[in-house]
Amino acid sequence: MAEHSKYQQNIIRNYYDNRETISLQRAQELVTELYLTEGKKRAKHWEQLEGHLLKLSVKQETIDHLVQQDDPQLAAQLIQRLSREAG
Repeated sequence: MAEHSKYQQNIIRNYYDNRETISLQRAQELVTELYLTEGKKRAKHWEQLEGHLLKLSVKQETIDHLVQQDDPQLAAQLIQRLSREAG
């Protein structure tokens, strides 16, 4: 494994310290995209959202329900609740 400089170590540490915030922000962006897209692109956005929700410790059953319903409004409500809990 390559040695990282002190600067690189700091960047890596900051990323992992803020990982939850980054996932929450990206999930919010994906919900917006879900409202605007259809077809294959929409399915891809659901897959990406699923990954970010897993990083935010959302139960798999909840995620499966959201994907099955294919309703961005339900996802937006969940993201809003997660945002309030984080803040």
